[in-house]
Amino acid sequence: MEPQYSPVLAIDGPSGAGKGTIARLVARRLGWHLLDSGALYRLVALAAESHAIGLEREDGLVTLAGHLDVQFIDNGEAETRIILEGDDVTDAIRSERCGDAASRAAALPGVRTALLDRQRAFREPPGLVADGRDMGTVVFPDAWLKVFLTASAEERAKRRYKQLKQKGLNVSLSALLEDIAARDRRDASRSVAPLRPADNAVVIDTTALDVDQVTQRVLALVSASGEGQK
Repeated sequence: MEPQYSPVLAIDGPSGAGKGTIARLVARRLGWHLLDSGALYRLVALAAESHAIGLEREDGLVTLAGHLDVQFIDNGEAETRIILEGDDVTDAIRSERCGDAASRAAALPGVRTALLDRQRAFREPPGLVADGRDMGTVVFPDAWLKVFLTASAEERAKRRYKQLKQKGLNVSLSALLEDIAARDRRDASRSVAPLRPADNAVVIDTTALDVDQVTQRVLALVSASGEGQK
């Protein structure tokens, strides 16, 4: 028996473009599975810190990536709860420190290879919304619809600043902007799976758009394709 076809909607883009929020909302509207690939890299970084493995030790990070003890629990809340080795790390992996470490780990070819099969395993009926930086170019090159969300670095820094302030964290807007710029350079220049839109991706600049507007644009693309109604 041939495996059941499972369409993939790939949503890629740089940090702060809104792809995580949009991917979650679209997945819920469609009743599809969700892959937050960035969370996997953040989990590798967090596990490395927990096990005292330096980010320069690619062999150790590869071993961690291949044996992550993680659960994703979606209870319909604003965020999917993430359990790593029995601990709820939903908030911990969203810190700027963890994000920077994840970007460094993601630049290592061995780590990316180790997580490839785990990411592709999320592809199950009725469909998958995959959020990341190389979903449409590397992980799911056959995705039936590819969207690339972008926004100015300044706007992305403002969004992150507001998000962290709402969590009661003391952050600097200028420092966030510098961090985002550095992460953009690292993601775009890495030797394996550099951040870029797929050749057939629909690029949406979210700088002047709110969450509802972006969500509706993506759903309109889904509707035009007819895939979400199958």
